[in-house]
Amino acid sequence: MAVISLHRPKLTFWQIWNMSFGFLGIQFGFALQNANVSRIFQTLGAQIDDISILWLAAPCTGLLVQPIIGYLSDRTWHPWWGRRRPFFFAGAILASLALILMPQSSTLLMAALILWVLDASINISMEPFRAFVGDKLPGSQRTAGFAMQTFFIGLGAVVASLLPYIFTNVFKIPNTAPERVIPLSVRYSFYVGGLVYIVAVMWTVFSTKEFPPENIDTWEEEKLRTKGLWKGIAEIARGFGTMPITMRQLALVQFFTWIAFFSMWIYTSPAVAQNAYGTTDPTTHAFQTAGDWVGVMFMVYNGVSALMAFVLPVVAGRLGRRFTHMICLLIGGASLVSVLLIHTPWVLLVPMVGIGLAWASTLTMPYAILAGALPSHKMGFYMGVFNFFVVIPQILAAWLLGHIVKWIFHNQSIYALVVGGFSMMIGGVLNLIVQDKDELK
Repeated sequence: MAVISLHRPKLTFWQIWNMSFGFLGIQFGFALQNANVSRIFQTLGAQIDDISILWLAAPCTGLLVQPIIGYLSDRTWHPWWGRRRPFFFAGAILASLALILMPQSSTLLMAALILWVLDASINISMEPFRAFVGDKLPGSQRTAGFAMQTFFIGLGAVVASLLPYIFTNVFKIPNTAPERVIPLSVRYSFYVGGLVYIVAVMWTVFSTKEFPPENIDTWEEEKLRTKGLWKGIAEIARGFGTMPITMRQLALVQFFTWIAFFSMWIYTSPAVAQNAYGTTDPTTHAFQTAGDWVGVMFMVYNGVSALMAFVLPVVAGRLGRRFTHMICLLIGGASLVSVLLIHTPWVLLVPMVGIGLAWASTLTMPYAILAGALPSHKMGFYMGVFNFFVVIPQILAAWLLGHIVKWIFHNQSIYALVVGGFSMMIGGVLNLIVQDKDELK
């Protein structure tokens, strides 16, 4: 029987850097999507209460794709390609093509369909990256591994979020266009994003090797026993009943946290245009300038996230991961609520600092806590199941927020951010019930 030791050697800084570098490209695509898709939808004629429904493509693809990809990557092994890297490779090619196609959209339907493809492709790359840390790093380095991913997520998002502003204000590329035509500054940003995405992911694919399954004979037997898509879907369904207790507790935290972030991604562009620039007309210069400024705002929160990626492990070492995450979410939630009171564009950068702190913690702490509670041979599978508690709240928010904004807040989209802020604070408090098994050892 072939057995590989469960012991994982500690990796050097540069080895962790290389295995995480692909997230620079993944977040480049994700940030362009988050900062610009609502703007694209409104440019193509979407009404304010339609935006959240059009965004349904993103969480729905995550709901379907991530657990299936996690399940399949657990059952993949190739002597050269490894376990996770084939999915990095395929997702990068598809996502890069979708990024190039998105600004070519001429109708709402076309943009919504490309968003579906784009988000599915990003998920194909992204989900195995989460399991990658659990595969390659010992428990003592997992927080550092997820923190390195968070650094590249922040760095990629900083540059990507700022691109439309740079093209408009540095290179003097127009940020306005005829009615229902996507501006050139947005188009060029997506083209650059497609290039960066594939180059960054390929860096990880070709610079990092993977460990084989611990017990190859047992792994092969289990793979044959559970082979087949329907068996995989059935096992994913059973996964909800077999979730470790820590995973169930974190699921509640994630549920409320991701309602907040999804509301921010959907509604910040129309909220800032309306609340700080005094317009809801996507054909105006003020509206498109507001869209550029939202990119700057998102650059700030992602920049803070990148910097905090190296601070949070130190803080967590003193306070514990649960309390660190709780404090970060409480600060982030209060910051999101405060946007309601700000009508000056440059002042809107201040709450982005608190939101960046919450974002850094959300990308690091739950996964570091979870990795210590999962069996190594099902790391990708459970990471995929865990993603349900990222996408289900987004689907719920997509269905409800449009109606809430229209009928309760009378199309004042800024109040969607307030709802998100309070939801994030609830998620913060719920960290009190989480058991971190690494801290109990």
